[in-house]
Amino acid sequence: MAPADNSGLLETVAAAPELRTPDETEAFLDSLPISELASMWCALQRVSRRDQIGSIWAIKLYFDHLPHRLPQAALDLVLEVLKTEADKPTVMQLNDKFLLALLYAHGPDVIARIEREAAHNDRLRWLLGGVHAGPDGPLMPRIARIADSEAWQADHLAHRTPREPLDCASMSVSELARAWVEQYSRSERDQDDNLFTIMDFERDLREDDPDRMIDLILGILKIESNPVLLALLAAGPLEDVISAGTIDRIEHEARSNERFRDLLGGVWYYRASDELKTRLDALIGESRW
Repeated sequence: MAPADNSGLLETVAAAPELRTPDETEAFLDSLPISELASMWCALQRVSRRDQIGSIWAIKLYFDHLPHRLPQAALDLVLEVLKTEADKPTVMQLNDKFLLALLYAHGPDVIARIEREAAHNDRLRWLLGGVHAGPDGPLMPRIARIADSEAWQADHLAHRTPREPLDCASMSVSELARAWVEQYSRSERDQDDNLFTIMDFERDLREDDPDRMIDLILGILKIESNPVLLALLAAGPLEDVISAGTIDRIEHEARSNERFRDLLGGVWYYRASDELKTRLDALIGESRW
């Protein structure tokens, strides 16, 4: 079994005029054979976060909702991917959200079929090894009896371990900015523990050295213009670093840097103090996203 190249199918479907509204997207994709849906799902796992916009985003939401809407079709898709997709990091994404969502939403309705399929499906038993919690207590012993947790954990650890772990404390601001863009651009399939290293370092900077956190935000703005990543930058690091202790610096940078001022438009600050709200309102004006 070789990894399939399903990108052409995904691009073709993403360009379809039927994907103009969520209802039209559901009706169109529901009509496709499960083999095509499985191929599309696999291709979607390889799309970088920076490219998840427009129709690609609509297709992603369709698959997010499928386990809740059509549980048997969702299980059909799981089994089809297990049968046809050889790339292990891609298949592992079934567990992260898709299978867990199915078990949370419809576990009692699908568990008997899962048990029957697992009796002759090694890859399904392996996938179930990543299920550690469920909403229905009685489900977990049934899953544990058929799951190959040891094999799953070994593969999960190998997948999450970076080939080159980041040492954020030793990196310059420009190096950190490039690392931030690289890590946040990756699809979930391609993420490893370096992303969590970056996230932990952001928290440390925010708490211990907020001026350097602002330096990092400015460094990212120098090299990145993708709207998806800028939205993440605004709603995450920038929003989190704004406080009574940093507002003077925020005002200074906003007055001298138009891109930084524009980025403030993506910040939510309705829980801020009245004084902070007033000062941010003066900076942002009508430029809120």
